Amino acid sequence: MECCPQVTRDEVLAAAERIAGAVLRTPLIETRIRGGRVWLKCECLQTGGSFKLRGATNRLTQLSEAERARGVVAFSSGNHAQGVAIAARRLGIAATIVMPSDAPATKIEGTRAQGAEIILYDRLKEDRVSIAARLAAETGATVVPSFDDPHIVAGQGTAGMEILDQLGVSPAQILVNCGGGGLSAGIALACPDARIVIVEPEGWDDMRRSLDLGEIVPVEPDAPSTLCDALQTVKVSPMTFGILKERLVTGVSISESEMAAAVRFAWERHRLVVEPGGAVSLAALLAGKIEILAETVVLLSGGNIDPQLHRELVNA
Repeated sequence: MECCPQVTRDEVLAAAERIAGAVLRTPLIETRIRGGRVWLKCECLQTGGSFKLRGATNRLTQLSEAERARGVVAFSSGNHAQGVAIAARRLGIAATIVMPSDAPATKIEGTRAQGAEIILYDRLKEDRVSIAARLAAETGATVVPSFDDPHIVAGQGTAGMEILDQLGVSPAQILVNCGGGGLSAGIALACPDARIVIVEPEGWDDMRRSLDLGEIVPVEPDAPSTLCDALQTVKVSPMTFGILKERLVTGVSISESEMAAAVRFAWERHRLVVEPGGAVSLAALLAGKIEILAETVVLLSGGNIDPQLHRELVNA
């Protein structure tokens, strides 16, 4: 495996101090599933509609004045895009975001509303990483990856520090939705005594397969379509994989119907609007794919969903 920057729990602690006041302390609410008590960490209620503001704020606040003047460029289907755009606007930094043309309209418009310039690309024919690299080379802007960055991972881990503080004890297990692994890696660092289980959509469970095999493998080229746009990462990074592998993290995958059931549950039980990719961990628990241990926490990682799609899922 290629070398990569390491991230420590101390960096998560430092990130928590650095971004205090710039992100919301999101609620940890109690629910009942299959007769057991479960805690829902509501990052769907975070500013920008997802946990992504944490990592983006931690990354951008550490840019030098010269770097801030040259701007930033990021690539994302929407949640990281909005997180970077919000953090950049607050700091007076110009932001350019490379987004797939099929990204949910609510995410594209939400990002544009924060003042970011949007560059659309074809997810099937073009490479977003190459586009961002070219833009950075042309302008001198700093590339802000969605998960393959130690400052991003540390920032996302602050959600785990909040969980520890809100519960007063370490939970037995934390279920985390996984795309590139930035959130799950950060929480694994923040909560070293908790069992971490990652959850991905069927066919897009490359992190689970990578952990099972002990080496990084990409998503298969014939991966099925999914409404979980936030979790469509084709290949995870050595950094996030390495953290999760060291922590002996395991994973499961869920179907689209199981995801839809979780979106309905969140709405019907708690009036929480959760997007498909933000509901997969809840879906795994509802489907009985993961046992309920004492003090089990589920991450509801995002709530940026098209209103019409949300109506269709909750009324199905």
